[in-house]
Amino acid sequence: MSATTLNIDSCTLEAAWWGPEKGLTLVLLHEGLGCVALWRDTPRRLADATGLRVFAYSRAGYGQSDTTPLPRPLDYMTREALDVLPRVLDAAGIDDCVLVGHSDGASIAAINAGGMQDFRVHGIVLIAPHFFTEPAGLAEIARAKVAYETNELRNRMSRYHRDVDAAFRGWNGAWLDPRFPTTFDLVEHIAYIRVPILAIQGAADPYGTPAQVDIIAREAYCPVETRVLPGVGHAPHLEAPDTVLPLIAAFVQRVAAIDRLGRPAGRPT
Repeated sequence: MSATTLNIDSCTLEAAWWGPEKGLTLVLLHEGLGCVALWRDTPRRLADATGLRVFAYSRAGYGQSDTTPLPRPLDYMTREALDVLPRVLDAAGIDDCVLVGHSDGASIAAINAGGMQDFRVHGIVLIAPHFFTEPAGLAEIARAKVAYETNELRNRMSRYHRDVDAAFRGWNGAWLDPRFPTTFDLVEHIAYIRVPILAIQGAADPYGTPAQVDIIAREAYCPVETRVLPGVGHAPHLEAPDTVLPLIAAFVQRVAAIDRLGRPAGRPT
């Protein structure tokens, strides 16, 4: 791993690289309570499995990145996808990539691919994505608040986040805001995605049901592959890596093959 930082509008973000120095890059977008470190060995294993370089960064308020004001706006994922992520790719010098997002990060990847045409993005991998709220998922987020306020969860998170309150309350406060269920609806973005999609969902995920990936197959006009993994929870890449990482590697190989047949590469001229 090669650690680095990026400066985006006077905000310093922690970031890291794995694998070769050039070529198609897998850009990892972490979950709502994640950061670079909480991908654990997934970046290294993806670099080994694909032979490609892998890049991860911690969003503002997470990991060792600079903090962010609270409360987060309810459209924080849309702002990250359409405003911040393109500038992160600029700052990191990434010209060709596949976005690999987990949970909130998967939603950010889908918003980016459906909300703008960035020729640098050649495909998206969505692990446990959210396109709409579900009562069971909101109930689990409410239970997480209790665990945090009794210090059980806060103590665990403090090992990874410089500003642990910004990391947790920014995510939890937005999702539990009474207005969130009526304002958070990403389904409209799906029809505008023009790159291949791989969507992976754990059947035992307490934060979301297979309906979250079923809707992609129904609404998308681009190539879509979906996998629902029995007995797997909210982090399929960590719970079932021997299944999930080969799925991602094979998908990326197919995306790269499509690009070699003539899809525009890099940013438009």
